Amino acid sequence: MKKCNRSITLSACAAAALALASPFVQAQVQQVKLGFAAPMTGGQAQYGKDMQNGVTLALEDFNASHPKIGGRELRFALAAEDDQADPKTGSVVAQKLVDGGIKGMLGHFNSGTSIPASAVYSRAGVPQISMATAPEYTRQGFKSTFRMMTSDTQQGSVVGAYVVSKLGAKKIAIIDDRTAYGQGLADEFEKAARAAGGTIVRREFTNDKAVDFKAVLTNLKRLSPEVVFYGGAEAQSAPLAKQLRELGMKSVLVSGEMSKTDNFIRLAGTAAEGAICSLAGLPLDQMPGGKAYSQRYEKRFGSPVQTYSPYAYDGAMAMMKAMIKAGSTEPDRYLPALASTAMAGVTSQQIAYDDHGDLKEGGITIYKVVSGKWQPLESLAGR
Repeated sequence: MKKCNRSITLSACAAAALALASPFVQAQVQQVKLGFAAPMTGGQAQYGKDMQNGVTLALEDFNASHPKIGGRELRFALAAEDDQADPKTGSVVAQKLVDGGIKGMLGHFNSGTSIPASAVYSRAGVPQISMATAPEYTRQGFKSTFRMMTSDTQQGSVVGAYVVSKLGAKKIAIIDDRTAYGQGLADEFEKAARAAGGTIVRREFTNDKAVDFKAVLTNLKRLSPEVVFYGGAEAQSAPLAKQLRELGMKSVLVSGEMSKTDNFIRLAGTAAEGAICSLAGLPLDQMPGGKAYSQRYEKRFGSPVQTYSPYAYDGAMAMMKAMIKAGSTEPDRYLPALASTAMAGVTSQQIAYDDHGDLKEGGITIYKVVSGKWQPLESLAGR
């Protein structure tokens, strides 16, 4: 490069030198593409966005640390897709992401999309860390499936025992939405409730698009259940709560983490009062890294932490750290390091997986709507 003329400012010389050097600098940075899929449109879009925000924050934090392998800096990028909470779309999205060259998969959100999509990732040898909670997800014989949250086996068993031993409920009705998540959670709840001495007076099912439950509830009203358990999401549990009260039923509505949202309270209104839900792990303010995470999250996204983002953050961190530990971004090279993960995260002091890819720590917190807000009642160990 010719010497800069004295009439050219020093800053101009520096800018020219940087411009010439930038292709070389950029060549030293290896871009690593990670996949993400969740419902980003439709009735469950709020869950997908919450999950994506956690993954996005993890990538930004990790990239800011200038991670390197073999002296070469890595830059993680997210390839995001909308699976519409639909199993068929989920499989199509999975193949698209694999064809696009992802090195790891963070998602899907629903069990119903995660399970069929996991076969696509397994065939491609791509590790997948999903928000799925259905037991079947990690029981397919794949070495590539891992969880961000506790399974329905852990959650359902805790809640089923809780309503009998702590709430004193003996007569229990169950409704589920027939999705892999809703039915799986209801199945585990039923097993635990029966084992604890409860009686299941009736089990009904609906679907994840329903909004009118009066026929089902009218049948249940004659049986006077002390608890009505619902396996499914807020879009159904909220109108269910309202209609339960409209029919004059005194039953306590109990559900899982997809109903433990502020939106459930907004949709159900005063009928939300007294509802009980379970959620994996500790309340946010009691999580090991919860306070700091909450502050950074609100600063980055301009809204409070919802339900799933801390778990998505930890899942993304586990995958990226496994690559650094293995000294490779190639799936077959870093998969053993991911399987042997042992790290402190936002949600837990010890994030580790068992032989199936389930989280070893399975704590559950029980929440209740009190004066229009979710209040933690008790944190219990998973089973």
